[in-house]
Amino acid sequence: MPTSLVTGGTGFIGSHVVRALVERGDDVRVTVREGSKLDNLGDLDVHRVTCDILDRRAVGRAVRGVDRVFHVAGLTSLRASAERLYRVNVEGTRAVLEAALRAGVQRVVHTSSVAAIGPAPPGGTADETQPFAAATLGIPYVNSKREAEVEALRIGAHGLEVVVVNPAHVFGRGDIYHSSTELVRRYVLRRIPAYVNGAINIVDVGDVARGHLLADEVGKPGERYILGNRNFTHDRLFADLARLSGVEPPSIRLPLPVALAMAHAAEALPGRPPVTTVEVRAFAAWWTYRNTKARRELGWKPGPHEDTLEATVQWHLEREADRMARGGRSQPLQWRVAGAAMSRAERVAARLGVQL
Repeated sequence: MPTSLVTGGTGFIGSHVVRALVERGDDVRVTVREGSKLDNLGDLDVHRVTCDILDRRAVGRAVRGVDRVFHVAGLTSLRASAERLYRVNVEGTRAVLEAALRAGVQRVVHTSSVAAIGPAPPGGTADETQPFAAATLGIPYVNSKREAEVEALRIGAHGLEVVVVNPAHVFGRGDIYHSSTELVRRYVLRRIPAYVNGAINIVDVGDVARGHLLADEVGKPGERYILGNRNFTHDRLFADLARLSGVEPPSIRLPLPVALAMAHAAEALPGRPPVTTVEVRAFAAWWTYRNTKARRELGWKPGPHEDTLEATVQWHLEREADRMARGGRSQPLQWRVAGAAMSRAERVAARLGVQL
């Protein structure tokens, strides 16, 4: 029975990795920070270790006697500062993997992201071979995930077996920290009044957890594997969310320059802006991918994407029932009027050969 350590094991992906390891029969340790929510670990027979990944002494104690490390901990916020993202994602990765190297850990599965690959060209898809060119987007989270991945592979070159997995946009039940399924939560609460063109790849959290175990069992050290499933344009995704939730989709689709100008103006006002320019740039990209390598080399097979969407929507409907009852499921009249006006303007511009 191997001893496996999971960093970030109380989070969305991490808790599902923990559950999969317990089912595999591993002796599982989980790093837990002060104040961590333990809801997702409540019924699991695991050893909890108080540890912040930036505390090298605590990390050293956590990895002692461990065979496998699943480094899932990280910061995913698009609003966090570049400095904080670098510290948690890059320096945290360095601390964990250097400790694993010193402790003689057999293998590390490093949880990266498709952000470390970068978006595909509009209308296209990317795979693991795509050169990284996303630094020009100016999205600190994307840059930090890329640098963390480079750091993990650098340490691996010193004798530590490191396999990298790159999950796409993870959906499913249990996102208690409002991370990757926050999009669905905001959707059902009608908190997305407008959007821009773009696309994302959706994958189930359970499939991502199984991908971690396959990467441990048969993945090649020094390689990375995209764990993604179905690609959606925003229009298609919102149509499916509307069908499953009964909530009317956003009425206003904005041209990217207009959305950026509005976000910039909002950032200049006092208080927390409803949207930032970084979020607009991220939302407008094409985060669309091919999972051919993971299927071929790991034998990874994601389940039906329809089940993933339905489970995610139902989880948020259950948790937000009271708010939805107060707010209703139709978009406010002023947004629908504005959306209709924008659609008419787009049709006129198309006839005149003008791009909005």
